[in-house]
Amino acid sequence: MLKTGIPKLDEMLGGGVPAGKSLLFFTQPGIEGDVFGMQALYNALSSGLRAAYVLTMSPPYEFFESMREFGWEVSGSSKDRLIVVDGYSRLVGMDSEEKYVVDNPYDVNDFDAAVRSVLEEIDALFFSSLSDICDMCGEARTLESVRAWLELAAKKGVPVIANFTAWPYDAEILEGIKDAFDAVVKIAGIAERIIIGQYYSVTKANWVKAEEKALLFKVIRPGGVRAYIPKILVTGPYNAGKSTFVRALSKRSVSVDRLGTTVALDHGYIDHKGIVAEIFGTPGQERFDPLLKWLGGESMGIFLVVDSTDEESFPRAKKMLEMVRVSGLPCVIVANKQDLPGALPPEEIRKRMRLEEDMPIVPAVATEGKGVFEAFEILVERIMGI
Repeated sequence: MLKTGIPKLDEMLGGGVPAGKSLLFFTQPGIEGDVFGMQALYNALSSGLRAAYVLTMSPPYEFFESMREFGWEVSGSSKDRLIVVDGYSRLVGMDSEEKYVVDNPYDVNDFDAAVRSVLEEIDALFFSSLSDICDMCGEARTLESVRAWLELAAKKGVPVIANFTAWPYDAEILEGIKDAFDAVVKIAGIAERIIIGQYYSVTKANWVKAEEKALLFKVIRPGGVRAYIPKILVTGPYNAGKSTFVRALSKRSVSVDRLGTTVALDHGYIDHKGIVAEIFGTPGQERFDPLLKWLGGESMGIFLVVDSTDEESFPRAKKMLEMVRVSGLPCVIVANKQDLPGALPPEEIRKRMRLEEDMPIVPAVATEGKGVFEAFEILVERIMGI
């Protein structure tokens, strides 16, 4: 399997791209989709594979600089395993030091000769932009060549990953490009006059049953593609340890306190195992319940933090849970303060709060960071349904 290194995508693909199979990143114009192919390329090189990258979007030195911006340094042995097929330099009259140079980027036969030659030397093949080749060489001729390249790669057992921007080509070309590949990942935006969010989904994969789930993502520099959860709510009774939990999870956080009590929203930013998320913690006092209902309606998941030593707060915690779960949001109970005398174990908390059997309850000591990331990973899995 050729793993892409894209958070959650390899799981959706049944482990990655098998030998001889092909994957197309089919990107809506205006979305930064080329990073998907670059991240997959870097992951292949980091895994020790020999890879070729058919470059049409920039000269090689700019490509390597772009990789560095994401924290992907291609040097030493990894650079030795990379063959750049330079399909750009001659386009602007530049010299090139690459082994394979497309002398006439307007002639698809020149691309064809380079691709066929490089397939003899590599374990994986990548295209920076098939739409660039369409623009330079003609849509129909490019589609015909793409089909031939994929057929040859399949015979040689070489997996292929390509980027393609869905400019307003003829519908026959757009459908033909998608049909040529074994798997297609759609990369698009959520638009409200402007693009306010980005997502990807596997629309087909002929080696695994693909469920067309859409995952939000962000492009981080450095870091690359990250799965993105825009709002997770952290709530619970007064003095349960919500602010401590937010700080333990977050790379950076802000809390507004007065005399040691949160009087406004906590806010944190998480970057953990390829997932980034924004978390918001609410004060626990009843006068803030209207805010709790509003935030619950806009969240994608909920942490309910309870003080494991304070059974008297459980009815309040149960009431808060009911207020925020009216939309059926996934939830994880964080059984905090497990290090203190009298702390009840998770199953005892479940019994006394009368919680359903499938409600996750994670023991935690937020002051020491224990259990907080376990709770986060469980909630992420529930939100994304994977």
